[in-house]
Amino acid sequence: MAMFSNKDEKKVLEEISSSTTTISKGTVLEGSVETFGNLRIEGKIIGNIKSKSKVVLSESAVVEGNVYAQNAEIAGEIKGILEVTDTLILKPSAIIQGDITTGKLIVESGATFNGNCKMGSLNNHNKIDLGERPENTAKKPVAEKAA
Repeated sequence: MAMFSNKDEKKVLEEISSSTTTISKGTVLEGSVETFGNLRIEGKIIGNIKSKSKVVLSESAVVEGNVYAQNAEIAGEIKGILEVTDTLILKPSAIIQGDITTGKLIVESGATFNGNCKMGSLNNHNKIDLGERPENTAKKPVAEKAA
């Protein structure tokens, strides 16, 4: 059984992260999307998006869910949380209905944003983990001591 050398593994990761997936205009995708590479959305996604690289939403794009990416350029609409570890660009046609957490924010004249914004050092947001499913974070009731 052959194993990859570090050089081969690095080359494969570079190829994956430089690839681009496109969700074309007129396409509706229901479900979550996770990718190491770039993601360009021109259609509609109902679900969460995670990218280790860049997410680009064209003017026709609509996302009903949360977006997590290293970089993002938004010209479309997002109804959900937007977390970008590096740079977020909101183009003039962007409409964001939800909270933003980002390292750097560029808002072009005309962009619409309704929600809270946190910027700067993102303590727990530096890492985008792919393949992880959210766990039930609800607190369990504490049993009372019998008197």
